[in-house]
Amino acid sequence: MEHEQSRRLGKRCVILIVIVVLIVISAVVFGLTLKSAFESTFLSRCEKFDQYDCKKVWDAFQQAYVNKDPCKVPVEAYDPLIAAAPFKPQCNRMMFWSKTKDVVHGFTEKRDCFVTLEDTLLGSVLDGLTWCGKEGSKDTNTTGCPGWSDCENNTVRSFWIRASAAFADVACGNVTAMLNGSINTPFNPTSIFASVEVPRFIASRVKNLNVVMVIQKNNISNCTDPSLKNLRQSIDTGITFSCKDVSESQIQECGAKPEIACGDCW
Repeated sequence: MEHEQSRRLGKRCVILIVIVVLIVISAVVFGLTLKSAFESTFLSRCEKFDQYDCKKVWDAFQQAYVNKDPCKVPVEAYDPLIAAAPFKPQCNRMMFWSKTKDVVHGFTEKRDCFVTLEDTLLGSVLDGLTWCGKEGSKDTNTTGCPGWSDCENNTVRSFWIRASAAFADVACGNVTAMLNGSINTPFNPTSIFASVEVPRFIASRVKNLNVVMVIQKNNISNCTDPSLKNLRQSIDTGITFSCKDVSESQIQECGAKPEIACGDCW
């Protein structure tokens, strides 16, 4: 009787051990899948661009945040990443935006007139993604990361500020910016466009800043908005400024009709 009980107990212990091992293996595999999924997305997006060593870019990207508190990743942590995939000047074609992302990208996806930050390698690779590290870990996390406003030096916010600065640093010729006429302050001093990008437009490289004010049905602002006066005063002396109210429907129509010259879109 005692022998039978011992045999049953031993069998249960074996089953329990197998279950525990399977749980551990599943957890490890699941963790690796999450990690590789992010890396796979990064590399697959990167490989759409020629003349870049995507593994080198990935390594430089990870160095910025891996094994770090996700709220203690300063803007300059991404300097090696910018060096690994530097932005190239595209004079007369560079488009900036503020609160008009969908309109701008709806246009640039159909027409090859302008290039936004999100059309570049780094902007395209990381657009819409969330990532962060953790002290004592070599993993890239995609959940549990701080939001944009949760802390100043968070992983994602620091990247976009650094990338925006680098993109603006190579702006040249005629520069275009799409602003939103459906908000009270189209040129908001706290926006990345106002605080990071505009100060980097210098007259030795940028000739004109042309603002396209996107007008919608619920429009409450236009080119006469006081904030546009602030924008005019903010740009470097020697850069000419213009602003034109353009309906969103006109922008969409131009995007859908390649026979319309880009210069006639607004």
